[in-house]
Amino acid sequence: MKTENEGRAGLLYGIGAYGMWGLVPLFWPLLKPAGAIEILAHRMVWSLVFVGLALLVLRRWGWVRELARSPRKLGLITLAATVITVNWGLYIWSVNTGHVVEASLGYFINPLVTIALGVLVLQERLRPAQWAAVGIGFAAVLVLAIGYGQPPWISLVLAFSFALYGLVKKKVNIGGLESLAAETAVQFLPALAYLVWLGSRGTLAFGAHGAGHTALLVATGLVTAVPLVCFGAAAIRVPLSTLGLLQYLAPTFQFLLGILYFHEAMPPERWAGFSLVWLALTILTWDALRTNRRNRAAIAAATTAGAGAVEATGTAGTPEPTGIPGPVEDAESVRATPTTGR
Repeated sequence: MKTENEGRAGLLYGIGAYGMWGLVPLFWPLLKPAGAIEILAHRMVWSLVFVGLALLVLRRWGWVRELARSPRKLGLITLAATVITVNWGLYIWSVNTGHVVEASLGYFINPLVTIALGVLVLQERLRPAQWAAVGIGFAAVLVLAIGYGQPPWISLVLAFSFALYGLVKKKVNIGGLESLAAETAVQFLPALAYLVWLGSRGTLAFGAHGAGHTALLVATGLVTAVPLVCFGAAAIRVPLSTLGLLQYLAPTFQFLLGILYFHEAMPPERWAGFSLVWLALTILTWDALRTNRRNRAAIAAATTAGAGAVEATGTAGTPEPTGIPGPVEDAESVRATPTTGR
């Protein structure tokens, strides 16, 4: 019963995290007339404040000393902070300038870009279905580029920046809250300096448009931190395959908001490109679930065979290695559907 309740709670946390990421396009326009860069700077400053308070309450500071002793990890954190700055800034600008649909496309194709980076950077080997999904994704980008008259650069920059961010985070390997605290600590001084500079020129929106607007700018920290906390709670309670499926909620909500709420245009070539992307993601998800199911079945069969061998021989020794993939490989089989964030 406890495991069932934990799984249900994890599912709700996951839906909450990806749901908030999917609905965040409704939030950024509320911050106008602040520009995208000022909003980004506030997000950096207030995220560090809220995440720092959360870590203070949880008393999780041991990682700081370990991080400070590792120049390599500090360098990777700085790189991660730089890449996510590009991602956050472009996403805010996209939403506030009427490019919500194109931004959603970036997060739809992010899993395909992540797989491509795995091949190019980590020399990973792909299964045939994964190759097919990547090929269809590439065809989708060509269709959209022909339709737009130029490459869908917003989508591509968002997808590649977040995929690179995920790759760097994989190498750093620290918790979500801790990582966000470290990254926003890197961002804090430049962001604060930018806000001070705006204030010196008299163009700072913070405090100039009433208490409600000021509170919304402060809330950028909560908008960043709360979904991450929910995602962390989900990640320890539900399988990776479930998280991989839930991640599509965010760009789906963004896509629907772009069409139904922001009334962005969807000409036939855009529908064609999106349809190809959705086909690629369907193949990718089917392959991941099929591989996951096969690995679990193989592990169950190996466990049953091992138990039978022990019973037959009357010994309690450890069975010989079977060559069957274990839990680590099982998790890796669905790694192709990474998490996402805004």
